[in-house]
Parts: sequence; C-alpha cells; structure tokens
Amino acid sequence: MQEDVAYAWRVLSVTSLGVVLTGLNSSTLDVGLPSVSRHFNASPTQASWFLLSYMLVNTVLILLFGRLADLVGRRRLYVTGLGVLTLGSLGCGLAPTAGVLIALRAVQAVGAAAIITNTTAQLTDAFPRRLLGTALGLNITVISAAQVAGPVVGGALIGAFGWRWVFLFNVPVGLVGLAWATHTLRPAGTERAEGRFDGVGAVLSVVWLGGLVVALSEGGSVGWAAPQVVAGFLALAVGLPAFVLVQRHRSDPLVDLALLADRQLAFAYLSVFLLAMARFSLILLASLFFQGAQGLDPLQAGLRVTPLALGMMVASPPVGWLSRHVSTQVLASSGLGVVSGGLLLMAAVVSPHAGYAPIGVALFLVGVGTGAFMTPNTSSIMSSVPASSRGVANGLRSMLQNTGFVVSTAMSLAIVTSPLAPREKRATYAGTLTQLSPAEVGHFVDGFRTALVVLTVLCVVAAGASLARGGAARATG
Repeated sequence: MQEDVAYAWRVLSVTSLGVVLTGLNSSTLDVGLPSVSRHFNASPTQASWFLLSYMLVNTVLILLFGRLADLVGRRRLYVTGLGVLTLGSLGCGLAPTAGVLIALRAVQAVGAAAIITNTTAQLTDAFPRRLLGTALGLNITVISAAQVAGPVVGGALIGAFGWRWVFLFNVPVGLVGLAWATHTLRPAGTERAEGRFDGVGAVLSVVWLGGLVVALSEGGSVGWAAPQVVAGFLALAVGLPAFVLVQRHRSDPLVDLALLADRQLAFAYLSVFLLAMARFSLILLASLFFQGAQGLDPLQAGLRVTPLALGMMVASPPVGWLSRHVSTQVLASSGLGVVSGGLLLMAAVVSPHAGYAPIGVALFLVGVGTGAFMTPNTSSIMSSVPASSRGVANGLRSMLQNTGFVVSTAMSLAIVTSPLAPREKRATYAGTLTQLSPAEVGHFVDGFRTALVVLTVLCVVAAGASLARGGAARATG
C-alpha cells in the first residue's frame, strides 16, 4: 500500500511536468500575440487563428483521445503527446510565415490533447480515493503556477530574445517531461477497456465541433452571413444530432451518454462548460487591454495578469483538503459566485486610464473562485465512474471545458472587435491602440466592458447549474 502511494506521488510529478508544458504553451501566447501579429503583419483573421487553430484541433481531439486512451493505454498516449507537443513547439519557434505558424499550432494541439486527456485519468488511477482531492488540488496548483509563469516568462523572453522564444522555451521542458514520463509511468495493463474505437462517432464529432468553432471564430471577423460561417453552423446543426443518435445506438460509443443521465454528473459537466466560457478569455482580453489601451510592454502586461493564476494557486490546495469534509455543491457553487463577483468588479472599473489596484483585485477573485470550483467538481466527476471509463469521463469533461475555451475566445473577440473599424481591429491585435485617437481607444474599452458583462452572466448561470445538481456528496468521500 505504501509503495502504491509512493508511485502515485511520482505520477503526480509526471503529470505536473505535462501540465506545466501545456500551461506555458497556452498562456505565453496571450501576451505574445501582439508581437507575433506585428512580426507577420497579420490580418485580424490570421491573428485570431494563431490562437484558434490550436484550440480547434485540441478541442476536437480531446474527446477522441479520451476513448482511445481507455483502449490503447494512458501511458502510451501520454508519452506520445509529450513528444508531439515538444516537436510542434520547435516548429512554431522556427515558423517562416503566418500560415506555417497556424498549421504548426495545430500540431502542438495534437500533443496537448493527448496530455490533457490523460492527466486527470492517470491521477485518478494512481491515487486512493481519500487522497484524490489533495492530488487534484495540487495538480491545479501546478497548472496555476504555469499560468502565473507563462505571461511573465513570455513577456521577458519577448523583450530579451523575441517572440520565437515563447515557443522554443517549451522544448527543454518537453524533453525533461518526456524522459521522466518514460522512466516513471508503468506500462499499460489492466487499465485498458474492452471494445472498439468508434470511427463514425469520431468523424461526426469533428464535423459538429469543427463547425461550431469555425462559425464562432470567423463570424466576428467576416460577418455572420459569410459562406464559411453559414457552413459552420450547418455542420453543427446536422452533425450534432447525428452524433447523439449514433452514440445512443453504438455498443462502444465514443461518449457514454449514460454519464449525462445522472443528474449530478450532468450539472457538473454543464457548470464546467459555462465556467470555461466565462473566464478563459479574460487573460487574453486583459493582455490586449494593457498593451493596446494602456501602452504597456509584454512583460508589464504579463505581470499584471498574474493575480488570476495566483488566486487559483492560493485556493486550490485548501479546497482540496476541504473537499473531504464539505459537499461538492457548496464548494463549487461558492467558487462560481466569487468568479462572478470578480468579473462584475472588473466590468465596473475598467477604463482607458483605470488604476491597476481594482483590476488586480478583480483578477485575483476570478482566480480564487476558479480554484475553489475546479478541484471538488473534477474530483466528483472522476470518482463517480469506473476505472475503465475514466478516459471517456475525463475526455468529456476536458472536451466541454475546451469547447468553452474556444467559444469564450471567439465570442469575446467578436464582441470586442465586431463594432470596430478595420484599422481599429488591426491595432487591437497588434497592441498599438494608443497610437489612435482617444475616441477609438474608447471603442475598444466599451467592447471590453460589454464582453465582461456577458461573461458575468454566463458565470451566474454556471452557479445556478452547480446548485441544481442537488445535495452532492463529499468529493472524495
């Protein structure tokens, strides 16, 4: 028993390196986007796709890899993902054109999806139930630390060496993580599930998820009546019902829809999706605000968004311990209430000449609430399914979370930039709004404030969904 617990802590060290790599990969570009956009003289569409190509592929593949991990083994898929993400990062750092960078961001996403899908499932496999909440809380703390470091490291690297090192910095981290995972993780054995991979479901999931992402991301740039936007919504309208129908009649479905028949699980998943929509785009929008509307450099902007991740770091460990004694419903719903308060505070105080203190407090509150929500909610989901289905259960959770991330980014950028003139849009992504007139800067800030109000409403709805799960048991028993 003692040996098993020791192995579990080694697994946590492996997954920690993986989430550091994925966290750095995503958070550094939030502050680096203006520099990359200026280097390639990118159009608003190209600038948004530096982010969205990664998110689209990552979101589509997470669900597929969740099932694949149960079939072929989590160790194999996790190690492969580390290798692919590391190679993709090297390619991004050497990319000669905007188009190549967008394509290589998609390669990175393939590796990241394999890592994300397997992290929580491997921890759930390795840790006894009594320690799972603590392990997940520490895992979220590591994610938060990577998000703290990402903007700061990204800003410092850009200032010292240029934007390419935002990606090249990931390479040594990935190599260390790959070596440690290969050495530490036990070969797949009894963790594999029986059955076949659902190829039809996989194709349909690509159709409807891809259609949703393309429609939302392109609508704000080219107009909601543009052919590609209409085609995306049609793919969603046709693909999603077909996907659900196929999953209900498959003996080995990609997604076990029976998971959603359980009231507590269904509302736990819904609150994951809504919170992801409500808070993910905040760092990106805040970074664009600090660099564009207030004229700060990438390092200064990176430092100013760190309170969000610091809040997650502060909240996650104690909430992991509290989850042994307090119900998931109370902890998760309280966390969502704190996030709502932080978003509302930021909407109330943001302006071109706003002081930093209230904005910093608002970001910190969003982080604290997120940390208070994620640990008990994730633990309750993973503890409610058998070991053979943990890949699918976590894949569904991760897919919904990442779909929320994509929707949050695309929706928020559309809200902020759709009313802007073409030169205002380009200046927003390039971080050069301060070169425009005060009225034009005000247009961006007004859109930012509107987006914050929408995100607040989404978080309030998420809190309602969390409360609606009913009297939840303690997350870790």
